[in-house]
Amino acid sequence: MTSRPVIGISTYLNDAAWGRWDRMRSVLLPVRYPELVREAGGIALMLPPDAPEHAAAVVARLDGLVVAGGEDVDPALYGELPHPLTVATAAARDLWEAALIRAALAAGTPLLGICRGMQLLNVVCGGSLIQHLPDVVGEEQGRHHVGAPGEYGRHAVRPVPGTLLADLLPEESVVVPTFHHQAVARLGEGLTVSAYAAEDGTVEAVEGAGFTVGVQWHPEQGEDLRVARALVNAARLAPLTAPATAEEAVLPSF
Repeated sequence: MTSRPVIGISTYLNDAAWGRWDRMRSVLLPVRYPELVREAGGIALMLPPDAPEHAAAVVARLDGLVVAGGEDVDPALYGELPHPLTVATAAARDLWEAALIRAALAAGTPLLGICRGMQLLNVVCGGSLIQHLPDVVGEEQGRHHVGAPGEYGRHAVRPVPGTLLADLLPEESVVVPTFHHQAVARLGEGLTVSAYAAEDGTVEAVEGAGFTVGVQWHPEQGEDLRVARALVNAARLAPLTAPATAEEAVLPSF
């Protein structure tokens, strides 16, 4: 492939207001996601929530996939009751994005999970989540992972030597933009931890076969394009594959 690869990006489903409309159910995506894809050399395609059984056909038409950040993943998907501070309000999105992830894994489609996207990747692979990180690392340390209201925080992460992420980010530590109160607990099958928070050891990145990368931070909110460019380059080189079967890719294994 010599043209700019097409990168699908999952989207939010929320009420929004504009013009004369005070409240309209809408498909939304922060503009920095498509800007990141474009700056990295790809063409961005927004993917609104759809029926999970359509995921394999959608992924078959993409060169790469970004699963965006957003609401907490429903803890029922990894067999837990919700924490009092868990806000899981995106059931349709959970199932749609889980199906997209399974389809991408089955087809070998390059995949980048961002924040919630990394967490859902871990859940789809059989892992679980820390539902409120300050319960584990303490309130003060937990604030390093969450910015002020309406702002992203920043903290250092340490890539794990020998991983794909360490090849992309060879520094001993990298300061990243971040906003999350949940994190990986039990690691999903087939995934490897590829970065930890420098100060408290929170899992900050995972990776799997091929180009399957999840980062807990928000690269779209920074200026470092290395991870996004690696996704686009992998998408440019990836061979076209046939759609995965429903048994392989469509329904999440919850």
